Amino acid sequence: MPTYEYRAKDEARACGYCAERFEVDQRMSDAPLERCPKCGSPVERVISVFSVTTGPSAKSLLSDKNIKRHGFTKLVNEGGGKFRRI
Repeated sequence: MPTYEYRAKDEARACGYCAERFEVDQRMSDAPLERCPKCGSPVERVISVFSVTTGPSAKSLLSDKNIKRHGFTKLVNEGGGKFRRI
């Protein structure tokens, strides 16, 4: 079920809940909220950024084995301006 963000249309009439953005879990078929569930002031849906991960994790992509398999060389800083190859 998607999570939608809302905010108050008029900050002067907003309560502490809707003055800042708040999230609501709703079905896609549900109508958007028109009023704040706490104070009843008008609210609007906000377009927000979301994240979708479909590939391998960064940890597995940067593993020593995967780096070597793709022909790269990993250097580890040993301090004092010296680096060691892995």
